[in-house]
Amino acid sequence: MRIAIVLNTSWNIYNFRMNFIQSLLKQGYEVHTIAPEDAYTPLIRQAGCTHHKVKMDSRGANPIKDSALIVELYSIYRKVKPDVILHYTIKPNVYGTIAAALLGIPVINNVCGLGTVFLKDNLVSAIAIFLYRLSFRFASKVFFQNPDDQKLFVEKKLVLPNAVDTLPGSGIDLTKFQPTSFKRNEKFTFLLISRLITDKGVIEFIDAVKKLKSNGVDAHFQVLGAMDPLHKRGIKVDLIAEWINTGTIEYLGTTNDVREFIKNADCVVLPSYREGTPRTLLEAASSSKPIIATDVPGCNNVVEHNINGFLCKLKDADDLADKMKAMAALSDEKLQQFGTNGRAKMEAEYDESLVINKYLAALVELKQAS
Repeated sequence: MRIAIVLNTSWNIYNFRMNFIQSLLKQGYEVHTIAPEDAYTPLIRQAGCTHHKVKMDSRGANPIKDSALIVELYSIYRKVKPDVILHYTIKPNVYGTIAAALLGIPVINNVCGLGTVFLKDNLVSAIAIFLYRLSFRFASKVFFQNPDDQKLFVEKKLVLPNAVDTLPGSGIDLTKFQPTSFKRNEKFTFLLISRLITDKGVIEFIDAVKKLKSNGVDAHFQVLGAMDPLHKRGIKVDLIAEWINTGTIEYLGTTNDVREFIKNADCVVLPSYREGTPRTLLEAASSSKPIIATDVPGCNNVVEHNINGFLCKLKDADDLADKMKAMAALSDEKLQQFGTNGRAKMEAEYDESLVINKYLAALVELKQAS
């Protein structure tokens, strides 16, 4: 059985889907990956996949311009002739599904997160909703990464109720992100792991840090993640430089392996506006670190308030500052308990094998139906 896996970057495939791909290869599936080429493309090929280059702007949101992606994907799909296509992220989900429908190829889509499309009421949002409704009626299966997103799509009649299912995000590799032995830093250390765009709550984090510092809270405030000034909601480099130069934050740059940074933190923070299931929170919890996140879909599925961390109000820097101050004031025993609870939750609900097994079952189901 020939499987095509389509994403917006090769980096995404390599970092989040390789264990699944290895499972497919071990079971005898022929795997073709379709994504823009980057430094991770050779690693995907080395793993045993046949890779196909596609042009795709992961930042843009111009449906007229992006419609050309239908033609490009149609051409690739016609050449590859996959038995099933697995789409991830919004553009492959929408445009790839339309291209596959024109060729009569069944697809399984994964709604990794809604971004800001459903947070605003404007023309772009209306077009996006229309495109979802148009394309998703052709999907054999649509996986969602949290029940809130699934419910929203069903209520808006964007997808057939009998085609949906929920996954625990991308799952987490529990062997890679293992619990760390508890050790509190002399100076409490908060770590935000995120691309530097406004949707991730970076501005609220900075405002909360400024408030804490003005109130005499002595802690380390670290940020790990790529600058993305070309993104529509990217934060300007000059502003980030000001935060760094004034000592507001310690900017850690980017990394191919977040584990050491998580290990060295006391608490991981993500005040995002909405998520599918945030990978950074899964990695932190699996590493037995307490978490502070916004009380929004995606985040509040991972964080149970006062169990493995704290939930804060959306777009509320004052409340975030209060939760961070409360976290830093917790006893060692309470911090350690948060970490233990988080790890237990990951083992029970977010093990990557749960995601892989659901996909494998869906593929068997499609094979039997063909």
